Amino acid sequence: MRSTEGARVSGSGKRRRTPGGAGKSRLTRRGRILAWSAGVTTVVVLGIAGVGAWVYHDLNDNITSADVDDKIGGDRPEKLSPGSKNILVVGSDSREGANAKYGKDLTTMQSDTLMVLHIPANREWATVVSFPRDSWVEIPACDKGDGSTSPVHHFKINEAFALGGTSGDVAGAAACTIKTVETNTGLRIDHFMSVDFQGFKGMVDALGGIEVCPEEAIHSDKAKLDMEPGCQTVEGEKALGYVRVRYGVGDGSDIGRIGRQQEFMNALAEKAQSKLTSPNALYGFLKSATKSLTTDPDLAGIKPLYGLGTELKGIPSDRLTFLTVPNYPREADVPSDTANVVWQYPLATELFTDLAKDKEVDKDRLEAVAKEPLYASSVSVQVLNGTGTSGLAATVAERLTGAGLRVTGTGNTPEATGTTTVTYPAGLERQAAALAARLPGGVPATQADDAAAGVVTLVVGKDLEVEDIH
Repeated sequence: MRSTEGARVSGSGKRRRTPGGAGKSRLTRRGRILAWSAGVTTVVVLGIAGVGAWVYHDLNDNITSADVDDKIGGDRPEKLSPGSKNILVVGSDSREGANAKYGKDLTTMQSDTLMVLHIPANREWATVVSFPRDSWVEIPACDKGDGSTSPVHHFKINEAFALGGTSGDVAGAAACTIKTVETNTGLRIDHFMSVDFQGFKGMVDALGGIEVCPEEAIHSDKAKLDMEPGCQTVEGEKALGYVRVRYGVGDGSDIGRIGRQQEFMNALAEKAQSKLTSPNALYGFLKSATKSLTTDPDLAGIKPLYGLGTELKGIPSDRLTFLTVPNYPREADVPSDTANVVWQYPLATELFTDLAKDKEVDKDRLEAVAKEPLYASSVSVQVLNGTGTSGLAATVAERLTGAGLRVTGTGNTPEATGTTTVTYPAGLERQAAALAARLPGGVPATQADDAAAGVVTLVVGKDLEVEDIH
């Protein structure tokens, strides 16, 4: 095992070369995938092998099981790739018990980190997709656990965890989050894992802290954090504040915090692996790690987690990829909204479709195209009703407008049609693709010589599920 004592978290999205370290300026792909999901899982299962069977039952009983199936309901995406796994991972920010000090003014349960780990059927590669918590998405109707159901609406994606967890039930929080991710991505979620604040602190403390190297001072009352620039070891409340802090660091965005969390969790996992020869430190780490975990029943145990970790360990380093959903500030579409981001289309749909079909994502291409986002507000659309159902064009136009697109007009086609179509004039290929990506069912976009100039034309057919437009 290579030395990891020199690993440092820079706080700027980069890892510095230090004596005894790996000597790389950036985290490897294997390092990035260890963040949160594989980090906790892999180290837990490696640790079990290190300390022996005598702690098996103790640690196994620490993992909390939460059954979400009844709360999710039956209207779910089809599983397009049997044998693959989509695991939803939530960094839980509960405000009950020992966590109450972090903000009693907030909803009972919050999620600071949200990811989907995709493991393909052939187990030859894997991808983790991170969802910015400020993603503006549709939140489906959810059972709040207090006898009421929340209405369908748009808001930040992390609100789903709070809504489903209104009564303090992790199963409800996870179920609403799963419904929200499935609704907005089309991915079928097979398992979930929730890791809470207190367990995180215990893991860090058991390892004697993690060294971080912020490039600028950090002073945040909200995160209860005061740090000067330079390398220093953090543990306990300070470590927790470091991964939670957002405002006053860098550009203050959630994207920046995601990068800092990924690096910190990578360093945590590496240090834990280096401590395998210290039973006391390892046992304390594993005890905190397993106590922090809540999973679906199929993952709630050392044996299934060991199996998952084994699958991850067998994947080549250069086939492990970490991605963030391509996005841009919603302010570009809605000037009054300076707090949220929206996903880039058609890139987001292409990403989710590839994973749903078990196709390895071309990260380099995705990131290159994402550098030049196509704002929804730059897509001009005319909507024509081809169904004969009165008022449908206006209904579709309202949903598209809500998604940020610019609807220039509505009308009816001379004859009814059963098939939804998207046509465009030369030069509007990207705009047409962006519109088509928001429609359910994989509607193709076709260039037409007689297409209306300057706009993309959507003809609504009888096959269009209007409520699934996103």
